[in-house]
Amino acid sequence: MSVPAGTVSQGLERLLPTYARADLTVVRGEGCRVWDAEGREYLDFGGGIAVVSLGHCHPAPLASAQAQLGRLWHASNLYRTEPAERLASQLSARFGGAQAFFCNSGAEAVEAALKYARKATGKAGLVALEGGFHGRTLGALSATGQPAKRAQFEPLVPGVRFVQPNDADALRAAVDGEVGLILLEPILGEGGVVPLAADFVAAAAELHPLLCLDEVQTGVGRTGTFFAFEQLAVRPDLVTLAKGLANGLPIGALLVADDVAGAFAPGDHGSTFGGNPVSCAAASAVLDAIDEELLGDVRMHGAALTDALAVLPRVLSVRGRGLLLGIEIDGAAVEVVDAAREQGLLVLTAGENVVRLAPPLTVATDEVEQALAILGRILC
Repeated sequence: MSVPAGTVSQGLERLLPTYARADLTVVRGEGCRVWDAEGREYLDFGGGIAVVSLGHCHPAPLASAQAQLGRLWHASNLYRTEPAERLASQLSARFGGAQAFFCNSGAEAVEAALKYARKATGKAGLVALEGGFHGRTLGALSATGQPAKRAQFEPLVPGVRFVQPNDADALRAAVDGEVGLILLEPILGEGGVVPLAADFVAAAAELHPLLCLDEVQTGVGRTGTFFAFEQLAVRPDLVTLAKGLANGLPIGALLVADDVAGAFAPGDHGSTFGGNPVSCAAASAVLDAIDEELLGDVRMHGAALTDALAVLPRVLSVRGRGLLLGIEIDGAAVEVVDAAREQGLLVLTAGENVVRLAPPLTVATDEVEQALAILGRILC
């Protein structure tokens, strides 16, 4: 079937303008690389915003998803499915004992956490962080500490209190008898790639509200351990996951630790497409692939990038862990993003002057060196 002339070029006008899209149409991906409609190749150090965890079209989740497509696409959560139960068991084993609720995105996972905390504690109050980001649905946006994203949609869900990252005294002062949940990103991703200090997270864990760590961006091996909280010597009550979990297929998850399980009953929450067999099958293959060897490579490549970037003339600091890095520069991050794209490298922003790197966890040494060469020319 032929495509009518002008259909593709006019398609952008048919999309609501919710993104400032670059003039780049991605048509194919393999590993750490993508190609545009003109056949030009790019090294992808954005990874679909930390989503393509094993690289584009990785054979393991690809084969698992294709096999599942031939068996069952959807069955409704009124019935059991093997892929969802298998994935829940894998995640529980990684966590150390948890129940899972599956949905379609990180924002939905956060919404589930907000509802779970209210039901479990009977308290509506929430403490989150200035600069934090938890999604754009109404509840998740209410917990997002970025005024520019919130202003046009107020009034939002009440009862949210914001404190500065790593200010344990402010955190303690914000928690009273009305607060049922503390919601933290182990590394503030959209807020500038700002890691939380271990003592700050420990202080949050010692308080009486439930502690939810939003690992939508940091989880699934991104920081060099499966969960970022493993590097903080805490075990949260709740964890949200999404982005890299199914290597690009839509999925989100809320994990509830066994010792705080039991608050939800049938009818309390749901998701029509949550636990989709194809997405869950792909996610299971991702979990199988993330072993200690791969996590060691993530730490190694993250350290190499950090060391090489830190000495560049325009770089003020490099922060983050593993393959979630923020490069604070002495200029506009968007200019670096544009210049890198012109030289065949895709990177992200995380604020006005922070360039974010989130390549696939499977990135190779020569690809790290190629990215460093391009960034070195731009940031010299």
